[in-house]
Amino acid sequence: MSADQQGNRPLSEEELQELVASSDAGARDPAGNVGLFLAIVAAIWSIFQVVLASPIANYVLPGSVVNNARQFHLAFALFLAFAAYPALKSSPRNYIPIQDWIMGVLGAGVALYGYFFYDKIVNAGGLADDVDKWIALGGLILLFEAARRALGPAMAIIATIFLAYVFFGSSEWVPEVIRWKGASLKKAMSHMWITSEGVFGIALGVSTKFVFLFVLFGALLDKAGAGNYFIKMAFGALGHLRGGPAKAAVVGSAATGLISGSSIANVVTTGTFTIPLMKRVGFTSEQAGSVEVASSVNGQIMPPVMGAAAFLMVEYVGISYVEVITHAFLPAAISYIALVYIVHLEAVKRNMPTLGDRDVHLARTVVGMLMFFLVFAGLCYGSQFPVDAVTSWAPSSAGLILSLAVCAVYVALLFLAAQVPDLEPDDPNATEVKLPVISEIYKAGLHYLLPIIVLVYFLMIEQKSPGLSAFWATALLFVILLTQKPLKAIFRGQSDLANSFVDGVADLWQGLIDGARNMIGIALATATAGVIVGTVTLTGVGQVMADLVEFLSGGNLILMLVMVGLLSLILGMGLPTTANYIVVSSLMAGVVVELGAQSGLIVPLIAVHLFVFYFGIMADVTPPVGLASFAAAAVSGGDAIKTGFTAFFYSLRTVALPFVFIFNTDLLLIDVTWVEGIIVAIFATIAILVFTAGTMGYFLTHSRIYESVALIAIAFALFRPDYFMDRISPSHLEVEPAGFVQAIGEAEPGTDVRVVVSGPDFDTGNMTETTVVVSVGSEPDGAARVDAMGFLLIEEDGLVKMDEPMFGSPIADDLANFDYYADEPVRIASADLPVTQPPKQLIYIPAMLLLGLIAFLQRGRAARQEVPA
Repeated sequence: MSADQQGNRPLSEEELQELVASSDAGARDPAGNVGLFLAIVAAIWSIFQVVLASPIANYVLPGSVVNNARQFHLAFALFLAFAAYPALKSSPRNYIPIQDWIMGVLGAGVALYGYFFYDKIVNAGGLADDVDKWIALGGLILLFEAARRALGPAMAIIATIFLAYVFFGSSEWVPEVIRWKGASLKKAMSHMWITSEGVFGIALGVSTKFVFLFVLFGALLDKAGAGNYFIKMAFGALGHLRGGPAKAAVVGSAATGLISGSSIANVVTTGTFTIPLMKRVGFTSEQAGSVEVASSVNGQIMPPVMGAAAFLMVEYVGISYVEVITHAFLPAAISYIALVYIVHLEAVKRNMPTLGDRDVHLARTVVGMLMFFLVFAGLCYGSQFPVDAVTSWAPSSAGLILSLAVCAVYVALLFLAAQVPDLEPDDPNATEVKLPVISEIYKAGLHYLLPIIVLVYFLMIEQKSPGLSAFWATALLFVILLTQKPLKAIFRGQSDLANSFVDGVADLWQGLIDGARNMIGIALATATAGVIVGTVTLTGVGQVMADLVEFLSGGNLILMLVMVGLLSLILGMGLPTTANYIVVSSLMAGVVVELGAQSGLIVPLIAVHLFVFYFGIMADVTPPVGLASFAAAAVSGGDAIKTGFTAFFYSLRTVALPFVFIFNTDLLLIDVTWVEGIIVAIFATIAILVFTAGTMGYFLTHSRIYESVALIAIAFALFRPDYFMDRISPSHLEVEPAGFVQAIGEAEPGTDVRVVVSGPDFDTGNMTETTVVVSVGSEPDGAARVDAMGFLLIEEDGLVKMDEPMFGSPIADDLANFDYYADEPVRIASADLPVTQPPKQLIYIPAMLLLGLIAFLQRGRAARQEVPA
């Protein structure tokens, strides 16, 4: 690949598909009976996962299989990894060597060890015996080798280092700050393989329950033809604008992000069409590749179908998937809006030509796209009303009636699709580019929206589990794949029904295989990351890391967030997004929350996990190992490293946004009303556009340096109005410890009070501070209210000292890290009571006035230069 890029030759379609296969699904694809056998195994894995997610799983599958689903999941992944991924670059691609067969069968057998010897393990209380420990060690070696093949060496090396730390943590060569007593082979193997603390932990469970179904959903939707439909619709809507191919690439990649959880597959799927057209209108090879990379990678943060890490958040944060996508929606939406604006500014700066001969109506295009999304959202939301009506009218047969209703809608939409020709992929290198006309093609794929509406309905309205929601959407896709071609043939009066049905079966079969092969890497990533999580829980190194990072950052939250972001980027050079998220969140999420509390900032756990997630996805962009950038360079014929750096520059908003929503959780729609949410959305959109203009050096014309600085400052003010308002009028009044009880007695019931508690740390003995937020009760006086909160206070020696809070009191868990029996007492350092503050939104006024001034100056300058704004 590098040779191709150095010669600036774009790869052929066949070479690109091989690139995607080698990174996502395995480079080996043997023919004949062996190939058929692998296809059958992959399809069985997909069918097993569909049945497992279905409502009838407990009736169809034995209880022992359901209870050990993680073991079966890993067994399939290990077998297919050794079969599909060659050991070395020189290894054969067209057949499977005997050693890979042996390792594949052994890997599957060892993964199922917990299933075959379930009773023995349960009776032993999960403790390994001499046989167990050697089986488990063999399993880890095979897992690391499979991960090396599928994910590259970094994942296996990092997991091996963590495992070595488990055994040799007491050695002299281990830095004293992270030294621990070490573990025996038996204890370590019990923890890592036999129990659910290591390999078979939460991460692999999420991969089994949720992630597989969504990956399969994407593979089937793509096989049905939705990918090509989305790209054509995006080009029909935006291709005629200035920089239209780039804008269409952004929107098309956002839609394709629904289908593909892989940045690389997304780049190649949309990039083979969009990148040549971007180059045609004036983008360089590196810029065209970078736009595709930036938009494809962001597909993982765009609800409703986010990357695999989003499903892990459900378990790690302890909230529903609906809450995850609610919190993630606004940052993801404004991130995509900003990317469209970036390519618009690039096009305007270079005065790029438009494609085709259609009249440009920007306002009409924007309103049309907004109407489409509003109608789609309305359909998803409005579907609950007929469902409720049918359920109340015929509760016993509602499921059957609604299923028939969905099928009727599907048949009606398919009838519309049959009235227009099937959509064929366009040739981006054709002499004359003919842009699709929305009014002519939209009917061809409306039925592809049905599974997405079903998915969103079950997720958001019914609030079913992600696995069950994906099951119903996937079941509908089974129907679509099997019937769309025969039904279209009937509606068109064609007679080759049998061949059409066979084609549909072939599409479904290939979709099942693609879904399974795309899951190999994710399953192995979550299993291998389980070793790292297991090391953290077994050794307690997480707390040591917390102390180390706190020391290095000097207790400064921003500096610590920078360090967490850098850690994500460095690990991301070798780890896939999901594994990167697991490792960094396991080590750092709790630390950030704890340090935030010590700084007086209450950081929601979901904000920290999204912060890690955002930096994790940047791993596919950043050189020297940004795989998506390499894939884009392979398509464009540009330089991979330059493409990576340009894509990183285009992705600056993805770097900035996490810092913003850590300090302004309104962006995550946490504790905001509908009206506040709409105001936040409007001004956050303006802020990200202004930030983009500032970093791109172009607003209405080329910006001067002071204008760029001012634009970035305006964006900061719009993102963080509270920062400025707190300096004009503080939001809290500090109360001295001696007046704490009196202040609590005078406060209104329900007021949230921030209390800073200082004292010796239970583990280290060093003095530390923690901030807790407690709500004032309705007790008659201050003393009673303080007692109800859990504070046991003694005022002596000029200090307000604390005894250990009663077990079960509101503050007991938050203050459990203090040593209440040390020489130095635990005491209240200070307390902050909220005071009435002018609305922080007032800061928007001067910010918008300053923005207006810059626009006025630039418009005048643009007019003088006779450059169209």
